[in-house]
Amino acid sequence: MLYSFEEMTEQHRTAVIGIFNYYIANSFAAYPEEPVGDDFYDHFLAAARGYPAVVVKDDVETIVGFAFLHPYRPGRTFRRAAEITYFILPEHTGKGIGTTVLKRFKLAAKEQGIDTLLANISSRNDGSLRFHRKNGFEECGRFRRIGRKFGQDFDVVWMQLEV
Repeated sequence: MLYSFEEMTEQHRTAVIGIFNYYIANSFAAYPEEPVGDDFYDHFLAAARGYPAVVVKDDVETIVGFAFLHPYRPGRTFRRAAEITYFILPEHTGKGIGTTVLKRFKLAAKEQGIDTLLANISSRNDGSLRFHRKNGFEECGRFRRIGRKFGQDFDVVWMQLEV
């Protein structure tokens, strides 16, 4: 299957929120416990303003994932670091989409003077932890048992990649 990438814009609101809500309902990848409304998309767009943000489409133009960079913290002090966020529907994982997004975002980050990418991941999201390790991220911090979802505690694992 061929995948294409398109800048994430207002027209992708419903599809992106649908993907995010899938992960809310079915995993520890998205932290909220309840589905979010379409207005939550405004948070994504605002966070990614000035940073790369894409949707991923399959060969029939269906949106199957999204990804964006956003500042680690506001202000100039931490402008060298950005946090990466991506959600790809399960039937499309393991097909190189995440790796392609990461390569694209690493190049874009360098162009913006960003030399560190960060990811925060639930300790119960084994697939994401494996993906990030495989792609050169290293664990750089862990907040133990700060989350609880589906009646289960989880850590938030911070991973870091120098680009």
